[in-house]
Amino acid sequence: MSGAQSGQGGLVDHIEETLIASLLGLMTAVTFANVIARYFFNSNILWALELTVFAFGWLVLLGASYAVKKHAHLGVDAILNMLSPAPRRILALIAVACCLVFSLLMLKGAYDYWAVFADLPPTSGRWFPTGFNFDARSQSFYEVDDIPMVAPLRFLEDLINYGEGYEKLPKVVPYLVLPVSMLLLVIRFAQVAVQIWRGEADRMVASHEVEDEIEEVRAQQGEHN
Repeated sequence: MSGAQSGQGGLVDHIEETLIASLLGLMTAVTFANVIARYFFNSNILWALELTVFAFGWLVLLGASYAVKKHAHLGVDAILNMLSPAPRRILALIAVACCLVFSLLMLKGAYDYWAVFADLPPTSGRWFPTGFNFDARSQSFYEVDDIPMVAPLRFLEDLINYGEGYEKLPKVVPYLVLPVSMLLLVIRFAQVAVQIWRGEADRMVASHEVEDEIEEVRAQQGEHN
């Protein structure tokens, strides 16, 4: 890997890790603020729960693709460990192919669900896209329940809502994570497939937390002895 590619990969990792950490921090801060408001001021942050739910959804969906990238998902590889390298590689390719098909189906469904909130045509076709359905009814005027509209996003009123103002945050904003996260998932599975094909990896899952912890304990015991 060249220095430029390594630097770009590090930058992407930093952006993803910062975003995930920020979402976790936002959830903690909003929940803590709401607790303080309730128990000390006998008040309530009306939009706190809904914002926390959306932040958690973003955290999980973005974290899923990041975990695929880092081979951090848990899995069972007892059978793989009994095979020689060639059959192991074949099974790994079959597994990643299944995951790619699944993620592509999820991407289509996620885009179709989000598109109507963005005043965009969803795709046609039951399983895979066969075109665009321009007769679909736009739902760009749909708003969330409690989170108020924020000034920096007022441009959406002219862009997708025909100049009509939003009182609450439009659903197109929090639901944007659906197609974005599924697209990232497709990209991550494709990257893993390339790694397996090139022989850089022999399985999708390379996280062995229990084994690592056991080795760490053994190392600590050896130091004490």
